[in-house]
Amino acid sequence: MALSLSGIHRFPVKSCRGEAVAEALVEPWGLDGDRRWMVVDDTGAAITAREVNALVLLRPEVTAAGLLLRTPDGRSWEVERPDGTHQVPVNLWSSHLTAAAADPEAARWLSDLLGVSARLVWLDDPTRRATDPTYSSPDDRVSLADGFPLLLATEESLAALNDEVLAAAAHGAEPLTMDRFRPNLVVRGGAAWAEDDWRRVRVGDAVFRAVKGCARCVITTIDPETAERGKEPTATLARLRRWDSGVFFGINLVPDNAGVTIRVGEDVEVLEAAAPGGGPVRAARPQDP
Repeated sequence: MALSLSGIHRFPVKSCRGEAVAEALVEPWGLDGDRRWMVVDDTGAAITAREVNALVLLRPEVTAAGLLLRTPDGRSWEVERPDGTHQVPVNLWSSHLTAAAADPEAARWLSDLLGVSARLVWLDDPTRRATDPTYSSPDDRVSLADGFPLLLATEESLAALNDEVLAAAAHGAEPLTMDRFRPNLVVRGGAAWAEDDWRRVRVGDAVFRAVKGCARCVITTIDPETAERGKEPTATLARLRRWDSGVFFGINLVPDNAGVTIRVGEDVEVLEAAAPGGGPVRAARPQDP
């Protein structure tokens, strides 16, 4: 069975719910509209679902003017995209940069909703933020994703993981859904965990470098429908997919020919691959084939 692209997802606001789209423009720093907005505290530090689980319930939609935020109970707030003249310092992991501050009214609405002091910022210039040079080139850039422009996962790896999760669970457990893992691209048609070995892939007419396996954090244990936290998939990944100090699911990608539009249903081709069996790319394993 040939590989194909079965899903495209963008996440307008970091840590909030994603949007499934039929097509997307690949930009140097990620998909068009993906993670250009972020919730921060009064110091400019990122607030993510790791700290405020309820963020996963907030539904953002990209609009012509900026952003529409919807809550599960039907409340909504429209935010205009700031023009970039008012910059504020923000920090995300080891990245320290500036972003454009959104309307203060949005900050009040968010703070009331989340129960913490919060404000919304927009990354008007994604060239400000570099990727981790350990795995990528000095001129590679990323929006407000954790570390790299895109994340790819496969349906077969999720099915293999669910087989183990359900086998170990009590009767009546439900399989994990792909939205737990927040991938931009979902691929079907290969063997489970084959993506560990991919080094260059073509999706439609877009070519990507697979630069790093994705070490998963506590966000994957938050139910995207209820915001409740459990033990899976971390417990099972720790048995099946542990290397060094992390557990892995999916691979991080960097575009090599930005400006291409990709579409659900397009062919996926592995252009370069490493010998199988070594696990995902990580600091202890060179990324070159």
